[in-house]
Amino acid sequence: MVRTFEELVDEAAAAPVEGWDFSWLEGRAHEQRPSWGYQRVMGERMARAQAALDIQTGGGEVLAGVPKLPPLVVATESWPPNVAKATGLLHPLGAVVVADEDEPPLPFADEAFDLVVSRHPVTVWWEEIARVLRPGGTYLSQQVGPASVFELVEYFLGPQPEEVRRKRHPDDARRAAEAAGLDVVDLRAEFLHTEFLDVGAVVYFLRKVIWMVPGFTVDQYRDRLRQLHDQIQRDGAFVARTARFLIEARKPA
Repeated sequence: MVRTFEELVDEAAAAPVEGWDFSWLEGRAHEQRPSWGYQRVMGERMARAQAALDIQTGGGEVLAGVPKLPPLVVATESWPPNVAKATGLLHPLGAVVVADEDEPPLPFADEAFDLVVSRHPVTVWWEEIARVLRPGGTYLSQQVGPASVFELVEYFLGPQPEEVRRKRHPDDARRAAEAAGLDVVDLRAEFLHTEFLDVGAVVYFLRKVIWMVPGFTVDQYRDRLRQLHDQIQRDGAFVARTARFLIEARKPA
């Protein structure tokens, strides 16, 4: 049965968006994954670590999927609904969740961790990462690259200036890591794609990833959403390019 624009939008507008679990989009959107397999790589590093920190853990879903956690594991998160969700998920696994405003300084002592990880951080405070790493310790992160999903951003906001499109470039991450005294030992980037199969998937995505279209509401963009619904009905999907990069940096021993 073909669902109407109103049904799709109303369902997505009412769906809960806490945590970093995108399973609601199953069958409604497809995201191509990077070839390196971040969770697998993170799991390998975790298995060798003694004390690990996961920054901006979201709802803790990625960390909870690691097969073997170190003896000491701490996760930080700033959004209260995510803090609650991560606490419920990670505490039974022996991980401590710390509510943190994602502003420096990190609430930990110097050289507290031999491994720091972060998947899709909104901000990266390189000096703080270097400070809390032990000599010889590693920072591993998968990050969103430049102009990711900007086909969708610009559909709602119009063309973005080049300085905005270039933000989150992996070369800038390398320079920032090195400026903080870290040695970049791996840096890989891939351009992939995401397909949104109905307008409800777009509404859910923009409600969850709030920095893509700041202040997004269904009421404000209803006309554009209706046009997008018609486009998806005609073309079968709305396709956007995604950018991801993996960076691994080590604190000199």
